[in-house]
Amino acid sequence: MTYILHSEQWISRPIDEVFAFFADAHNLEEITPPWLGFSILSMSTASIETGTIIHYRLRLYGIPFHWRTEICEWNAPHYFVDEQTKGPYAQWRHTHRFEAHGSRTKMIDDVQYSLPFGVLGRIVHALKVRGDVNRIFDYRRLRIDARFGQPGENAA
Repeated sequence: MTYILHSEQWISRPIDEVFAFFADAHNLEEITPPWLGFSILSMSTASIETGTIIHYRLRLYGIPFHWRTEICEWNAPHYFVDEQTKGPYAQWRHTHRFEAHGSRTKMIDDVQYSLPFGVLGRIVHALKVRGDVNRIFDYRRLRIDARFGQPGENAA
């Protein structure tokens, strides 16, 4: 079964500034909850572009994982798409879109993901994973607010 997470966030900064932040893979560490123990191990290109492969390390439920994603679409400053090629999910495809609205930017995240293990995966999703994915994106929203200096102004 494929699950979908949709998130929208307003950022009171121009699209070029917002996109530049997300175009630097190391900024992902800043907006990822510390309880995930997330760190970037390597990146196949000097800067992100179509075909870039990024290798991360993280912990889920105390279990260390290596996660590898490939940037399969890159259209600066409007959107990019990353897909997990190795990691804990059976599928993880994250589309990051950015829309300019004057001096503000609307950031839209759409994640399609599924878990391995059939019925057991669906049970684990219902009991734990769905809530954790939402917590990760809630944390991300707060960190982005803090980073761009606009706490409380963003809407889901």
